[in-house]
Amino acid sequence: MSLAARNALIALGITIALTATVAYTVNYLNRARVAELSAIEDKLSIDILSLDTQFSLLTAAPCDSVASSTTLTGELADLGTRLSYAESQLGSDNPQVIGLKDQYSLLEIRDYLITKQLAAACGTKPPVTVLYFYSNAGDCADCDKAGYALSYLRSTYPTLRVYSFDYNLDLGALKTLIAVTKVNDTLPAFVINSKHFYGFTSLEDLEKQFPKGSLATSTPKH
Repeated sequence: MSLAARNALIALGITIALTATVAYTVNYLNRARVAELSAIEDKLSIDILSLDTQFSLLTAAPCDSVASSTTLTGELADLGTRLSYAESQLGSDNPQVIGLKDQYSLLEIRDYLITKQLAAACGTKPPVTVLYFYSNAGDCADCDKAGYALSYLRSTYPTLRVYSFDYNLDLGALKTLIAVTKVNDTLPAFVINSKHFYGFTSLEDLEKQFPKGSLATSTPKH
């Protein structure tokens, strides 16, 4: 075999090996993404069922028992982080991602409502809540920074309730929430204990929008 033929065979072998490695890697990553989305979907289904049960218990169980069963705040934050990662990997226009965002938004709305209902029924002071509206359509330059700032506040003050919504989702319940809270499309938008705030400049300015002393009453993580 001539030297040229041998080099050609070696080059062909290397090409085949590289192609196989790339194909295997792509296939592995796709399987991992599908598994991640399936895990999020399963968790959302369980949490939605949990909220349904909590609504039923509201009229039958003592207020202290019902209140202690509302433990979805941290889980919602974790699901939101995982869903954001899936969206960054697959794109905001991926049908499965959109479906999961619809479910997640419904779960957030229901948790927001049960929190208010519990406070009213039991005569307790409701936690500080933030309804945060953003867009991933490229028309909100400060939405990423606002999201990071809220994540920091939520991790610093565990009792703070932050509910994040994609303003452009075609979801009837979300559109109703936007209409009821009278939020316009100037994004990022915040509703902090029923007070509206638009735009984002800094963490310090955002903190000033909270009721005086409300964040200090939370228990910071050390």
